Amino acid sequence: MSIEIGAKVKGKVTGITNFGAFVDLGDHQTGLVHISEISDSYVKDIHDVLAVGDEVTVKVLSMKDGKIGLSIRKAQDKPNPVAATNNTNTHTHSHPQHRSQGHRSSSSNQFSSKNSNNNGKDFDSLLSGFLKESEDRLTSLKRNTEGKRGGRGGRRS
Repeated sequence: MSIEIGAKVKGKVTGITNFGAFVDLGDHQTGLVHISEISDSYVKDIHDVLAVGDEVTVKVLSMKDGKIGLSIRKAQDKPNPVAATNNTNTHTHSHPQHRSQGHRSSSSNQFSSKNSNNNGKDFDSLLSGFLKESEDRLTSLKRNTEGKRGGRGGRRS
């Protein structure tokens, strides 16, 4: 059986490391599923998701120098997110000026609006706010450290 890039193949987990899982594809071929390709969500410990002997369906991402790169998350069939968004959120997309920003209650929640309908505008405003705050902090830090080092024009050796 010849394995081609882009093909979905069934395999068996034969080994787990801290960076990924090795999957036996048959015909004496083994590939690696990197930890970032195991799930769409964050995986801290692979053992929480996979175990040796598990049957998995993988998608072949690359084949180079006898090494086969695999993905479990790309092998899973997912619904088309554009179609789902267009069916349920047409009002929000057609009138962006009516978007509400009152859903944020704390600063730790600012960047977790991944699934909200008003991503574009919120992200830009959050980014500009972050940049301004960062500039202010950097200016303050420079001002405080220059005085302690003799400021500009001090002797250098």
